[in-house]
Amino acid sequence: MSVLLAHMRETYVIGAGPAGLASAIELSKAGEKFTVVEKADIPGGLAKTYSFDEDGLVFRTDNGPHRFFSKNPYLYEFIGELVGERWIEVKRQTRQHIAGKFYDYPIKPVQALANIGPTKAVRMIADYCVAQARYGLMKKPIRNFEDHVVAHFGRTLAEFNMINYTEKIWGVKASTIHSDWATQRIKGLSVGFLIKAAMEGAIGSFRTAPLRTLVDSFYYPEYGTGLIYETIAKKLADGGHPVRCGTYPIKIRHDGKRITGITLKAGDRTEETAPDQIIESIPPKEFLKLLDPVPPEAVMAAAERMRYRDQTYLFITLDKERVTHDQWIYFPEKQIPFGRISEMKNFSQKMSPPGKTSLFIEFFCFEGDAIWNAPKEYLLGLAMGHLERLGFCRQDEVRESYLIRQKKVYPIYDTEYRSYLDPVKEYLDRFENLHYIGRPGRFRYNNQDHSLEMGIMAARSVIEGKRHDLERIGGEEEYFEKGTHGKA
Repeated sequence: MSVLLAHMRETYVIGAGPAGLASAIELSKAGEKFTVVEKADIPGGLAKTYSFDEDGLVFRTDNGPHRFFSKNPYLYEFIGELVGERWIEVKRQTRQHIAGKFYDYPIKPVQALANIGPTKAVRMIADYCVAQARYGLMKKPIRNFEDHVVAHFGRTLAEFNMINYTEKIWGVKASTIHSDWATQRIKGLSVGFLIKAAMEGAIGSFRTAPLRTLVDSFYYPEYGTGLIYETIAKKLADGGHPVRCGTYPIKIRHDGKRITGITLKAGDRTEETAPDQIIESIPPKEFLKLLDPVPPEAVMAAAERMRYRDQTYLFITLDKERVTHDQWIYFPEKQIPFGRISEMKNFSQKMSPPGKTSLFIEFFCFEGDAIWNAPKEYLLGLAMGHLERLGFCRQDEVRESYLIRQKKVYPIYDTEYRSYLDPVKEYLDRFENLHYIGRPGRFRYNNQDHSLEMGIMAARSVIEGKRHDLERIGGEEEYFEKGTHGKA
C-alpha cells in the first residue's frame, strides 16, 4: 500500500541514536518543524538500555560501558535538564586483567611496576629508549597504529596491553590499522604523560581538596544511559513529535545538489515526502545505495571498501551480591575469548535488584563468523569456563543469560581508510541540505558526548541557516580521558 504525503517544509531526522535525538530535541527547543524516524523498535542506537524482567526482578544493561564525560559545559546542562536528579556521579574503577594480574586503567605507573616486576620493567625502559632513538633521533616514520604505540611506549609496553587488545577489537593486525586510531583514542598519552600523571597524583594526595578528573569519576543516569534517550523521546512525543520507530528510508532522491525526496517504509506502507533538510546517521555505504540517481561508480567503489567490526553480547544475571567493584574490566590477551566485561550494578545500584548482580560480556567479531553465529549456550559455556577460573562467578550462580547481536559497532580505520572515506565525504558534502552525523553516519569512532554534540550542531546548522564544521568535534589533540569535569 502506498500513500503520497503532501510536501512539508520540515527537517527529517533519520536515525534515533544519540546524535539524531540530540538534533531532534534541539530543533524542538527552537520551534522547528521536524519528523524523527528510526528503523529499530526502540530509540537510543548503540546507547540504548535493555531491561529484562525475571519474575518481577528487573535487570538492566547498556550496550557495554557508556559513561558520560565531556569538556563542553553545554552538554552537562543538556543532560542535566533532561534527567535532573536521576543523573548520579559515580566513582570510577576500571581495570585490565593481564597475565593473571589486575592493573588499574588508566594505568597507574607505581602499581604497574609493582605488578610486572623489576626485570620486565627494565626491559620496558630499555625498549622505550630504543624507540625514542629510532622514531625520535633517527626519524623512523610512523605509518600505522603499531608504529605509533611503539614510538610512544616502546615495544614491550606496547605489546603488553595496547597492540594485543587493539588486534582483539578489530580482528586485524595492528600494522594494518591507521595511526589515526591511536591519535584519536590515546591522544597525547605517552610514557612521559604517565610519569607526569604519577607525580601529579602524588602531589594531589597531599591536597585537602584534590582536583577531580575525568579519570576519577563520571556521570551516569541511574537507570542506564538509555534513560537519556528515552527521556528525549518522551519529551518529543509530548511536544507532538513522536519518534516513528520501525520506519526507515528505502529510496532517497536528489538532483545532484539537494536531497529532493524520500521514500519511507513503515510496516507494509510506503510514504513519499520531500523535507527541506535531512539530518541522518545511516552508515555511508548504506546511505549511498539509497540514492536515486545512483552516485558515480568511483564513489560507490570507495564506499564498498568501508568495513566495520561487529559485536555479540552475552548478558548474564546472577544470584550473587557482587562480582567485583569495577564498572568494567578489559581482557587484552587473545586466549580469553571476550574482550571486556561490565558489572552494571557498579554504575548504578538500580541496574540490578537488591542482592543480585549481572555481567555484560562483549565478544568482538565479524557478522557471519563463528562467534557471530554461535548459539547462546555455546557462548555461555565459553565465557563461564574463564569466569570460573578467574574467580568471578560460578555456573550455579547464573540465573539467566541473554544473547544480543549488534552490527557495525566499530568503523575500521585501516591504513588506507582516508583514500576511500575522503571521496565519499566529498560527494556527500555536495548536498547542501544534508547533514550526516554520529558514529555510523560519519564513519568515525566517537564517544557518546561527541555524538550528542554533533547532533546539536547539525540542528543549529538547520536553525541558523549556516553549516557548522562537524568534523572538528572530538578532534582535541590530547588524551581523551584527561581533564576536569563537573555539572555546569
